[in-house]
Amino acid sequence: MATARNCKAILGVDARVAMLSFSTKGSASHADVDKVSKATEIARQIEPGIMIDGELQADSALIPNIGEKKAPGSPVAGKANVLIFPDLDAGNIGYKLVERIGGAEAIGPVIQGLARQVNDLSAAARWMILSMSRQLPPSRRRLDPSKRVAIPTRKKKGRR
Repeated sequence: MATARNCKAILGVDARVAMLSFSTKGSASHADVDKVSKATEIARQIEPGIMIDGELQADSALIPNIGEKKAPGSPVAGKANVLIFPDLDAGNIGYKLVERIGGAEAIGPVIQGLARQVNDLSAAARWMILSMSRQLPPSRRRLDPSKRVAIPTRKKKGRR
């Protein structure tokens, strides 16, 4: 839920959250798929107004014609702007592929759920975002985009 709220706070757009899996809407049966489906249901219960769907494969989440075909009627499929990976392995592999092959710039991960957001970067990341948000109770935590500072990180020799 924090990621969806931070999408609005940082990017100024409503989050369309895709819970990623290797299955789209029951195309595979596996405990890992069940975990993503259960997490999606829990998220809907916690925050009923959120646009979230899962389980979705990455192509179903991002490409409109595939999303329409594999998950008809989904408010997220083919239009996702927030991707939730099922585990650390998948998340790390995904971001490295997008960064290296797709030319995207890594500015995360952002650790959420604390009094302030924390940015814990890979040694290879070139930038980090520091959030100067005030301490607020959990129900009111938001990043204030006007109080963010991006600074270059220092590279260690021989690391990439």
